[in-house]
Amino acid sequence: MTARILLSTRNLKKYFASPRRLFGTQTPPVQAVDGVNLTIAEGETLALVGESGSGKSTTGRLILRLMSASDGEIIVDGHKIDLKQPPKQDFRKDVQVVFQDPRAALNPRRTIFQALRDPLLLHNLSTPATVRADVGSLLERVGLSPHQQFIDRQPRQLSGGQLQRVCIARAISLRPRLIVADEAVSALDASIRAQILQLIRKLQQQENLSFLFITHDLAVVRSLAQRVAVMYLGRIVEQGPVAQVFASPAHPYTRALLEATPLPDPVRARTRVRTVLKGEIPSPSNPPRGCRFHPRCPKVMDICRDTDPLPRTISAVTVSCHLHPINPEELE
Repeated sequence: MTARILLSTRNLKKYFASPRRLFGTQTPPVQAVDGVNLTIAEGETLALVGESGSGKSTTGRLILRLMSASDGEIIVDGHKIDLKQPPKQDFRKDVQVVFQDPRAALNPRRTIFQALRDPLLLHNLSTPATVRADVGSLLERVGLSPHQQFIDRQPRQLSGGQLQRVCIARAISLRPRLIVADEAVSALDASIRAQILQLIRKLQQQENLSFLFITHDLAVVRSLAQRVAVMYLGRIVEQGPVAQVFASPAHPYTRALLEATPLPDPVRARTRVRTVLKGEIPSPSNPPRGCRFHPRCPKVMDICRDTDPLPRTISAVTVSCHLHPINPEELE
């Protein structure tokens, strides 16, 4: 049985206006996100990966409605969101976020109880008489037990891993359907990272939560996500099941990212052949003509320099690359 689609984006774009140069010359806009199409099913984790500057975090913020989109559509549970209006309270309840830096996400002057109390009261999920017990229950669910040791502390009195658990507790407190996790474990050491990932898996199974997991760590993607979308310079270049994409990457950029992942076996690490990308990711205010990856692609062809590749579905994987040309019959 096919899982129900919870969230989808269609041709989602975000352009930032550039400052004027000397004598008033207008520079081209920064194309941070340029036509992103994503789908996330109920109970599914979709990982969004790519280099720094590829537009991953901006895409997450657009979905969260923390910034306005320049164009495109966001559809939640079959209902098109009006991007010209402020997000409604129901949307804020259904779509929550866990940021990379838990210390920056929490008010240093407020206790853990105060940070978790207000959302419960605002959305009428608790009462003044029961809210302290409800906050304690949330802390227990995310592994901060006994909760009496944490509930009245301030953020500076907790470790980074404990603070991220508090942020996860705040995210699940509103019983959301989708959580956007933006590099949620990248600032943690290896042992704490494993514990947080195990907590996310446990909560997902218990609550049937969906996740958009934004990360640069492909090892995390392999252990956590069911599907992966690879982003480069504002666009999705490959998208599909994690097992299939990792076993046989269809796009040269995906292959290069996978080959750059450290191996735990030093013998295999020394002997494997790696594709080393040359240069830096181009400026999103002046993207290359044709395929945006062609200046760095080890398999570049003449057509790549002039023609933007159309997405093509191969088995369950969608890829935008001229190495996989589209037959004319597929366009009819």
